[in-house]
Amino acid sequence: MAAPSEVNGDPIHCPAKVPAMAYPLSEESAEVAANIKYHSQYSPHFSPFKFEPEQAYYATAESVRDSLIKRWNDTYLCFHKVDPKQTYYLSMEYLQGRMLTNAIGNLNILDVYADALHKLGSDLENIAEQEKDAALGSALPGKAKKKWLKIGLSRKWVGGEVLRALAYDVPIPGYKTKNTISLRLWEAKAGSEDFNLFQFNEGRHESSLHLHSKAQQICAVLYPGDSIESGKLLRLKQQFFLSSASLQDIIYRFKERRAGNESICWNEFPMKVAVQLNDTHPTLAIPELMRILMDDEGLGWDEAWDITTKTIAYTNHTVLPEALEKWPQDVMRKLLPRHMEIIEEIDKRFMAFIHSSWPDLGSGLERMRILDSSNPHKPVLRMANLCVVSSHTVNGVAELHSEILKSELFADYVSIWPNKFQNKTNGVTPRRWIRFCNPRLSDIVTKWLKTDEWITNLDLLSGLRQFADNKDLQAEWASAKMANKNRLAHFVLQVTGVSIDPSSLFDIQVKRIHEYKRQLLNILGAVFRYKKLKEMSSEERQTATPRTIMIGGKAFATYTNAKRIVRLVNDVGAIVNNDPEVNKYLKVVFIPNYNVSVAEILIPGSELSQHISTAGMEASGTSNMKFALNGCLIIGTLDGANVEIREEIGVENFFLFGAKAEDVAKLRREREDGLFKPDPRFEEAKQFIRSGAFGTYDYGPLVDSLEGNSGYGRGDYFLVGHDFPSYVDAQARVDEAYKDRRRWLKMSILSTAGCGKFSSDRTISQYAKEIWNIDHCTVP
Repeated sequence: MAAPSEVNGDPIHCPAKVPAMAYPLSEESAEVAANIKYHSQYSPHFSPFKFEPEQAYYATAESVRDSLIKRWNDTYLCFHKVDPKQTYYLSMEYLQGRMLTNAIGNLNILDVYADALHKLGSDLENIAEQEKDAALGSALPGKAKKKWLKIGLSRKWVGGEVLRALAYDVPIPGYKTKNTISLRLWEAKAGSEDFNLFQFNEGRHESSLHLHSKAQQICAVLYPGDSIESGKLLRLKQQFFLSSASLQDIIYRFKERRAGNESICWNEFPMKVAVQLNDTHPTLAIPELMRILMDDEGLGWDEAWDITTKTIAYTNHTVLPEALEKWPQDVMRKLLPRHMEIIEEIDKRFMAFIHSSWPDLGSGLERMRILDSSNPHKPVLRMANLCVVSSHTVNGVAELHSEILKSELFADYVSIWPNKFQNKTNGVTPRRWIRFCNPRLSDIVTKWLKTDEWITNLDLLSGLRQFADNKDLQAEWASAKMANKNRLAHFVLQVTGVSIDPSSLFDIQVKRIHEYKRQLLNILGAVFRYKKLKEMSSEERQTATPRTIMIGGKAFATYTNAKRIVRLVNDVGAIVNNDPEVNKYLKVVFIPNYNVSVAEILIPGSELSQHISTAGMEASGTSNMKFALNGCLIIGTLDGANVEIREEIGVENFFLFGAKAEDVAKLRREREDGLFKPDPRFEEAKQFIRSGAFGTYDYGPLVDSLEGNSGYGRGDYFLVGHDFPSYVDAQARVDEAYKDRRRWLKMSILSTAGCGKFSSDRTISQYAKEIWNIDHCTVP
C-alpha cells in the first residue's frame, strides 16, 4: 500500500507442501496470483528464493495498489473536471489501522485475493498481519504523488527557517465505488540549499547538517513533551507545519483548477473549499489563511476575514481544561511573529465588536478573549477561543457533549451566536468495525436480514430485533462469539503468556489511560472482587461467575499517575493469575501495545465493555460504539455517547451506574467540604492495596489521590469514591445476567440491532449537509 518495500529477483518457489496447481482458481484469481508473483519477482528488495509472509505481504500490497491506481487517478481527474466543493479535514493524527485488508474489503476482492494467495502457498489472514499499524501522525514512506511546497518568508514575515513539505498520499478506496480519495501526510525537509558542502568537506559534519536535523525533528515524535520552551516551540512547529503545508496545497489546487483565468475570484474560495479543524491542533490554519490571503494574494483584511470565516469550521473534542490548548504569547511571538500580529488584530476587532454590540456581557468579556493576560507574568493565547471566534460552525461530538459546550464551556459565545453551535454525534465505519474484523457475526447478520445492504445502511440492523428470542439465531450468535473468544484467548497467550478461559466472561476496557476514563475504578473493582473470592469457601466460589478482566491503552510519557495505574494493573494480575485458589474464577490481564489492529481482535471477542468515565468528562467515545455494534454489552456511566447508545439499544440492555453530569459539580464541592462518606467497600479495596498484597511498590500517592483534601491531586476530582458502590452493584447485576445464557444472548443481539445510528456514514452525511455544504461527486 503506502511504502511496500519491494521484492526481488527470480521465480518464486512455492512451499513444497502446497503444490502450485493444487487449487483450482477462477480466471480473476489466477490473474491476481500472476500479478502477485510478478511483483515478487520484479520489485527488487527481497531474496527471490523464498516467499515468506513478509515478502508475500509486500508483493500483495503492490498488487492491490495496481488495482487502486486507476481508480485513484480517475477520481482526481473527475474532481479536477467537475470542480466540486471539497472538504479538507485537518488532523494531527489518524488511527486508521492496517490498510491492506481495508482496501481489498472495500474493493470487494477479498475472496479473490484469498484464493490467489492460497495458490501461492500463503494465507491472507497471516499475510495481512505482517502490516504494522501506522504510527501516529507520521508520514509513510513510499511511492506517492510528490509536491514540494515552500514554507517561510513573505514580504512581511522576515527571518526564520525555510522548510519544504513533502506530501505522501495514501489511497483510501470507498466501499463498492470507484471513488478513491487521498490521505495526505506531510514530511518536513530542509531546503537543499541548507546543506553546507564547505563545512562538510572541512570535517564539520554535524554543523553542515544542522538545518536538516532541525527539520527532521518536526516529524520525529508527535506531541513531544512541552514542559520546557524548546518542547513548546517544537509542538508549535508541528502544528504550523501541518496547517501551512495543507493550506498552501489547497490554494495551489484551487488555482490549478482556474488556470487560464485572467484573475482569481477569491470570493469563490469558500464555495469550493471547506476546512474542518479536528480539535485545536490545526488552529494555526486560521492566521495562516489570513496571512496567505493578505500577504501573498494582496487581499484586504475585511475580504480575507470574510473568506476565512466562511471556509473554516471547528470540531471540539474535549471539555478537559488541560486539553484546551493555551500557548504562551511570548513563545508564539518568538516562532510566528506575523501570525501573532494577525491573532492580536483578530482579538482586537472581536473585542470592539463585543463592546459595540453586546455591552452588557460583563465578566463574560474576559472569558471570551483570545489573548488572556489575566496573569501578566504568563499571558497566554487561547486556541479554542480563536477557533470559536473565527469559525462559521462549532460542533461537539455527542448530544451530551454538545450541550455542555453550549451551557458551560462556550456559553458566552452562544449568547451572541446561538446558531453557530451544532452537534454531530460520532460514528464508526461498519466496514472495518464489523464486516472486516468480525466476518463470522457479519455473515450471521446478513443471513437473518436476507441482505448485505446493512453494511452501507446500518439502520437495517433494527431488523434483528424480531429474531432476538429465536433459539437458532442465539445458537449461531453464541457459536460466532465463542470462535472470536478463542481467537482472542490465543492472542492474549501469545502476547502476554497468560492463559485465559474462553468460557469465562470477557470484560474489556481499552482506551487512553487517563484518570477521567477511570481505569483506576476498574482495577479497584477487580481488587475488591479478588478479596471477596479469597474470603469465600471453595463451595461458594463455584457459584461465582468466572471473569477475565482485560485493560489496555497508552498514556503520555510524562503522565505519572497513568504509569502508576498501568503498574497496578500488572501487579494485581501477577498475584491474581498465579493464585490457584482464585485463578479459575478471575484473571486480570494488561494488553500491551494497544492499537487499531489489536482492537480488531479484542472487540469481536468481547462480552462486556467498560465505559466508565466521570459523567460529563468524555466528549463522545467511539470504542463504545464498536463494542456495542459487535454484540458486546456495556457497563457505563451516562457520559458521552453512552447516553445515546443506551437510548438506542434499550435501557434494559445497558448496565448503568454512577453520578449524572448535572450532579458532578455539587458532588465535588461536597467532597471538598468533607461531607462525603465513603462506602466501606471502597475503603476496603483501598486498604487492600495499601497492605502490600500486590507487591512492594509504593501505591500511596495513587491511593491518596482518591482521598479528600490529602495534598495529592485534586481530592478524588473524578469521583471514583462516589461511584464505586454503584459500580460494584452494577457488576453484580452483570454476574447474574451472564448466568442466564438466553437472556445474555438476547441482550447481545439487541445491542447490535440498536447500533444503526452509530455509523460514520450518517455522521459524515450530516457534516456534509449541515456544515460543509458539499454534495456527492461520484466517479463515473
